[in-house]
Amino acid sequence: MTRASSLLAGLLRAPGQAVHLSVKDWTEVITIARAEQLVGSLAIRLAGQKVPEAVRRRLNDARTALAHAQTQARWEVEMARRTFHGAGYPVVLLKGCAYIIAGLEAGDGRFVGDLDILLPRRQLDDAEKRLLAAGWEWVKADAYDDHYYRQWMHELPPLIHRARDRMIDVHHTILPLTHRLEPDAEAMVRDCVRRDDGIAHLNPADMICHAVAHLLADGDLAGGLRNLWDIHQLLREFRHEDPDFDKELLSRAARHGLTAYVLQADRLAAHLFGDDRPLGWRDRWFLRCILSRDGWGKKTYPITRFAFYLRAHILRMPPLMLVRHLFIKWRKG
Repeated sequence: MTRASSLLAGLLRAPGQAVHLSVKDWTEVITIARAEQLVGSLAIRLAGQKVPEAVRRRLNDARTALAHAQTQARWEVEMARRTFHGAGYPVVLLKGCAYIIAGLEAGDGRFVGDLDILLPRRQLDDAEKRLLAAGWEWVKADAYDDHYYRQWMHELPPLIHRARDRMIDVHHTILPLTHRLEPDAEAMVRDCVRRDDGIAHLNPADMICHAVAHLLADGDLAGGLRNLWDIHQLLREFRHEDPDFDKELLSRAARHGLTAYVLQADRLAAHLFGDDRPLGWRDRWFLRCILSRDGWGKKTYPITRFAFYLRAHILRMPPLMLVRHLFIKWRKG
């Protein structure tokens, strides 16, 4: 774990530590926060804290950019709502847009890139037709990539809107179909929270389960610090609102086969942002990858990151399929 990454995590945990940072520390913290897409969250957390004038200006710039990005995100949600109006099935927001629309603390400082939605798999054909008619078009024109997404992945190939240049990812479950785990995506859609404006998002326990699956069960931990911060904020808010939330969370995690990952994410989030919970060697290996940026914002620990890259692929597909897939991607350049 690098000192600079740990400084950023420490500021998110305890903003009052800002008074102890040197000019060099601030340069590194803001650089890493930008690289991890956490500068908005940092700006929100440090509101009211005494910081150097140059830092204050940069945090104000981040708040301005954040407000613009969230306005864009809300508009993309509205465009999706119009596209699917009258479809007869719920379109469930995922990740950052869901946090923002639901008014959760995790959305306060959240920059959003793509719009991610979840809908029933049997409705993919209808959803595809609606999106293409509304101006979205395919990002990947490659025949192999198109087949790979449709046959094995948990989402359609990504689409981008020809006029607004904004991407949408249409999920029908939360992990690739080749993954050894099979979360109950139908239950996630069925038990979602439907709003009066026609927008839906996952219920609180499923929201945690999806964030955990995305961080620990699917990827190579890229963007891991931001995702872990999301999980920490979600857990803190949901537990405050419902003293029995952990019972529901563990029940839903068991349903989706994610119990071990949910418990691990809870430990990691608590260690970094909460009660400094003790960790075992395996958890520390994950933190080493999550906190691997140096003061220039560059990734360090190449062997650790390569190990997680391999882990991500091994989790996603059986060995023979993985070898074939990597060979095809290598041959295609």
